[in-house]
Amino acid sequence: MKLPDSKFTAFALADLDPKVEFGETGRSLSRTYEQAGLRVRIVEYQPGYLADHWCERGHVFHMLHGEVTVELKDGRAFALTSGQIFVVSDYGDSPHRVRSHRGGAAFIVD
Repeated sequence: MKLPDSKFTAFALADLDPKVEFGETGRSLSRTYEQAGLRVRIVEYQPGYLADHWCERGHVFHMLHGEVTVELKDGRAFALTSGQIFVVSDYGDSPHRVRSHRGGAAFIVD
């Protein structure tokens, strides 16, 4: 990921209105800041959430609290808990999606 040219910007994600995203099952709430192709967000996954698509976009994904499982389309799965991170490039390794049985929140840059 290469960060785009931008001015210094300070903001609080917690001050942004949440957007409800419905998964294949469950839902998530996303507070997103976007500028020049860069997206910074906090996503709160509700218990029972399963993403409705396989994602090929690169991410820096940091679990703030709770637990999610990142499923890769090739069959691998990785459980992440508070403080854990995954990093993947655009179209890297294998498409992925998030599942959460108990719920949790992540800080994501992509």
